[in-house]
Amino acid sequence: MTLTEMFDPSAVAVVGASETEGKIGYEAMANAMEFDGPVYPVNPSSDGDLFGVPFVDSVTDIDDDVDLALCCVPGPATPDVVAECGEAGVGAVVIYAGGFAEAGDEGERLQRAVVETAEEYGISLLGPNTSGFVVPATDLLCSFASGAEKLPEGNTAVIAQSGGIAHVLAFQSRRQGRGVSAMVGLGNRANVGFTETIEYFDGDDRTDAIVLHVEGTDDGRGLLEACRDSDTPVIAYKVGQSDVGEFAESHTGALTGDHELYTAGFAQYGVPTVTATDELLDAAAALGDSPVPDGPNVGVVTAQAGPGIIITDRLQRAGGRLPALTAETQERIDGILPGVTYTGNPVDTGRPMPEFGDVVTAVAEDAAVDIVLVYELFEQSVGFPVDALDGLAERVEKPVLFATDGIEEDMADDKAALAAVDVPVFETPERAADAAAVLARYGEMQAAGTDSEVVADD
Repeated sequence: MTLTEMFDPSAVAVVGASETEGKIGYEAMANAMEFDGPVYPVNPSSDGDLFGVPFVDSVTDIDDDVDLALCCVPGPATPDVVAECGEAGVGAVVIYAGGFAEAGDEGERLQRAVVETAEEYGISLLGPNTSGFVVPATDLLCSFASGAEKLPEGNTAVIAQSGGIAHVLAFQSRRQGRGVSAMVGLGNRANVGFTETIEYFDGDDRTDAIVLHVEGTDDGRGLLEACRDSDTPVIAYKVGQSDVGEFAESHTGALTGDHELYTAGFAQYGVPTVTATDELLDAAAALGDSPVPDGPNVGVVTAQAGPGIIITDRLQRAGGRLPALTAETQERIDGILPGVTYTGNPVDTGRPMPEFGDVVTAVAEDAAVDIVLVYELFEQSVGFPVDALDGLAERVEKPVLFATDGIEEDMADDKAALAAVDVPVFETPERAADAAAVLARYGEMQAAGTDSEVVADD
């Protein structure tokens, strides 16, 4: 079983393709047609063509090497479709239909039948009960949701137990101007789950960070070991702190398990956790676009005291540390800006000024600092210190984060310039502090090493 045929196929078949708008078979085919390779509609009940491509009765009738099939048929017909795919040499199948393990004993039996057939032929199954996946870089839109074609390419792989949350995260990422390398809804995880997808996207050149939405799993050890073994940073959002067990089980057949055990397991295996979808994406931006910090010590530089106080408070409460700057750094800052408001940590310049970038550089070069967080309200006459920040993180081998606010159209060019030099930008003091705190926890985990003894197995 390989996921290459799923996420990098040569050709795609849409089984149950439909001419009726609004049906999954129509919407899945419409999205799949964006793919640069061949796409074939399969339906023995249809004649003619769909989007200019002739219908075929079965995947076995396709005179091509099809790697991926999108299964748009009802649940009871799924085992036969998977068997036909096996006979045709198809290596991966996405199953959209529900009514499997999440629906009780009969559904569990149906899911077992599908898995047994897939294992007989070595087929990777995504789902059942999923809305699919999207790989924007190759226009591989294997989702039936509208708007999938508008998801921009980024460097974060979204792996969500819920297909709905997979789309939530992807659409949020678009609004943030970031994008995704892939968006995957696992659904019931018949034989493709967290372990397999983490391993795949860890080896994906387009992915620099992996984010997880986790309801529950019966293979906690596999999940945590995949996270530990991943060279690509992994961040997790584990839901289910309150009693949502029955609801979650009816959703993807998942038991949410002991929340504290999961979060402890993630921490021991080097995975920072967050408690909101926007935190998940912000953390991915910080980790994916930055060097790995050596520890949890954050140097804060602010051009306005108020946001700096919020950042300092929130950052420390979330696990970050604010070390005292060395005497040499403080003298250096005094030389750059005599009479600067505050030269400890945070450094407060009082307002933006042409020397602001030099102050940031001085803090970034301080040996006591592992992570740099900058806050500057936009002033059009000064702009952002793009030249000073360009390449700074790579030179000092420390993450450099930037947060700001202002009139959107006025600062659009400067924000784009920061993004172009890979500086993660955040729109509120709180979001910037939370992202820096994740970096701090990640740096501390990496510095301390990980312990693989405690495992969250349900």
